[in-house]
Amino acid sequence: MPADANQNGDIFGGWIMAQVDLAGGTAAGRIARGRVATVAVKEFVFKQPVQIGDLLSFYVDLVRIGTTSITVNVEVYAERRPTDPHVVKVTEATLTYVAIDANGRPRPVPRA
Repeated sequence: MPADANQNGDIFGGWIMAQVDLAGGTAAGRIARGRVATVAVKEFVFKQPVQIGDLLSFYVDLVRIGTTSITVNVEVYAERRPTDPHVVKVTEATLTYVAIDANGRPRPVPRA
């Protein structure tokens, strides 16, 4: 939305980071079968600007499951120009989440 853009018509990086965290946290929460908290962002790369009107898709791949942690890689693609669409990779990030209990303390990640 325009309220999320800078004067050049590009979406603020912080907004994109929040959406990446939502996508990664959703996947990690499914794996953890419950609450998770973001504990680290190892890498966050903005490859191209995200423009107003881009349709974004977020893809999450599992990197590692630890005793209490889950690391994922999130890739973001933008579909541009509805009249002549093309897709470009705009962002990628690696994030680590920790499974937490009702008191916010780390808990083991359930094994399949």
